[in-house]
Amino acid sequence: MDTQHQVTVRSIDEAAERLKGVAAHTPLQYNQHLSDMFGAHIWLKREDLQLVRSYKLRGAYNFISSCTPEQVAAGVVCASAGNHAQGVAYSCRQLKIQGKIFMPATTPKQKVAQVTLFGKEYVEVILVGDTFDDSYAEALTYCNQHQMLFVHPFDHAKVIAGQGTVAKEVLEDMPVIIDYLFVPVGGGGLSAGMCVYLKEKSPDTRIIGVEPLGAPAMKRSLEEGRVVTLDTIDKFVDGAAVKRVGDLNFDICSEFLDDLELVPEGKVCSTIIKLYNEEAIIAEPAGALSIAVLDYFKDSIKGKNIVCVVSGSNNDIDRMQEIKERSLLYEGLKHYFIIRFKQRAGALREFLDEVLGPNDDITYFEYTKKTNKESGPALVGVEVKHRDDFLALTERMKAKGVDYTLVNNDSNLFGFLIM
Repeated sequence: MDTQHQVTVRSIDEAAERLKGVAAHTPLQYNQHLSDMFGAHIWLKREDLQLVRSYKLRGAYNFISSCTPEQVAAGVVCASAGNHAQGVAYSCRQLKIQGKIFMPATTPKQKVAQVTLFGKEYVEVILVGDTFDDSYAEALTYCNQHQMLFVHPFDHAKVIAGQGTVAKEVLEDMPVIIDYLFVPVGGGGLSAGMCVYLKEKSPDTRIIGVEPLGAPAMKRSLEEGRVVTLDTIDKFVDGAAVKRVGDLNFDICSEFLDDLELVPEGKVCSTIIKLYNEEAIIAEPAGALSIAVLDYFKDSIKGKNIVCVVSGSNNDIDRMQEIKERSLLYEGLKHYFIIRFKQRAGALREFLDEVLGPNDDITYFEYTKKTNKESGPALVGVEVKHRDDFLALTERMKAKGVDYTLVNNDSNLFGFLIM
């Protein structure tokens, strides 16, 4: 496919004109803390401060506003895990067009509420399916049945051009040459648009895509040289968790993307917490990807000029406990055990007094006594202060003859009992 005839610098410049007065020109902020941490010069492109709290408005509005009145007369339909839905909803209200918004039933409540807030009487939200791909299939069926226009979240030249305006703003605001740019990858709309613009306007910039480890759709596709549909994905990084990337997006990224790195969901959670505590930045999981990956490039980026795209901030406060839990598990600070206590008085007290260390804290305990058994299993969650404390804890358990199973190491058991 000749991508250059579908998405070009010119089409991105035209998109920027359409977006004037609609999408905000978001800040490009120098971050001293991250710069000191990595010995580099790091700027953050703050799309989390966009009007709908993500870059998705750019592509949605550019696509819909480019259509003829006849094309949108019956209304528009979209499928989204949240951010694209908000962009479409905002665009529908601005352009006074009716829209049907299909979202997974698992979408955080905050994102659903925001869609209604931005679209008001111009949109209807339809919750269906467990993943974006489920909602996508339902939206296409509805669209065909009612002869409405489908607004793809990433696989369309107009959408990609709209997202590419992020790169245009970065280059306008950047005071020096960019050595590395890190961009989150879901369906590939943002990365494709930025690749097209940067590779012509700043050809020496290395563009690094970042995907969640549990949803490596672009990584797998690039490895196999074709678009691959994943059987299953971890939906946690909902803004970047898709089973299949766009065809046009793949063509562009396979040509222009310099590298693509996968980041574990737990590391993303640790980054979200650090951004909040240290920078007062509220990033959604996908928005934290470009910063979470910096550890993997710490040697390469020393002394370099770096831009990280913080793609969005639509994070439901109800998810914060899960984010903290995933972070602790990733950092090796939280461990779950099935412990088979002897059914006698004082067994638990011995465990507390002689096995737990001074900094070990029981954060979860579930136990049912069965009098016809010699021992009874308890599910115990222990939080340690330092990663190395875990080894000392298990050594004390072995020395005291504690009969235990570490649940963390069994993904099926862990998922059934904990998550």
